[in-house]
Amino acid sequence: MLLELNEPTRSDEEVARFIGKGIGVLVERALNEGRRPHDEAECAHALASFKRHYAAVNGAQAMLYPFVRATLSVLHERGIRCACVTNKASEFTLPLLAGLGIAHFFSVVVSGDTVLQKKPEPEPLLHACEALGVSPAHVLMVGDSANDALAGRRAGIPVLLVRYGYSEGEAVDSIDCDGLLSSFAALLSFVSHEGIS
Repeated sequence: MLLELNEPTRSDEEVARFIGKGIGVLVERALNEGRRPHDEAECAHALASFKRHYAAVNGAQAMLYPFVRATLSVLHERGIRCACVTNKASEFTLPLLAGLGIAHFFSVVVSGDTVLQKKPEPEPLLHACEALGVSPAHVLMVGDSANDALAGRRAGIPVLLVRYGYSEGEAVDSIDCDGLLSSFAALLSFVSHEGIS
C-alpha cells in the first residue's frame, strides 16, 4: 500500500505495533504516525489500496501459534463452544480461518464489521455471548492485547492473555487481566464443562 502511494515503507516492528484496532486504524497509523497528516480522502484511497493488496495475500504466510489446533480440537471434543472475536474485517477473517483449517472449531465468528463497535468496546463480546446463548459469567476471553482485556472487563468476562501475539507494543504482563498463558495448551486447565461455555 505504502509503495503504491509513493510513501516511505514501515518496518515489521512498526506494523506489528499498529495492529489491533482494525484495518482502518492500521492504515491511518501507517500513513500518519510520525509523518505528515493525510486527509480523509487520502486515507480512504489508502484503505482501498490496502484491502486490495491484503485480499491478494490473506493467509498466504499465516501460521498458527503452537498448540492452537490441538487445543481447539480438545475443546471441541469436550463440547465447549468457541467464538472467534476479532477486529479484522469479515471479508478477511472468514477466508483466513478457513485457510488455516480451524473455521469449524468456532460456533460464532464476530468480525470488526459484525457490530457497530470494535474491541476494546464490549459489544463484540456481548454479541458473541448472545449468539452462543450463554451469559458472560460463563465465558472466558482469551486474547493477546489491552484491547482484548478491556473488552472483556467491560463485558464482565474474565480474561486470559497469551504472552505472544499483537499487543500494540505494550508488554502483556503490564495489562490488567486474570491470568497469563505462556502456551495456548495451558488454556485447558482453566476450562471445565461446568463453568465455561
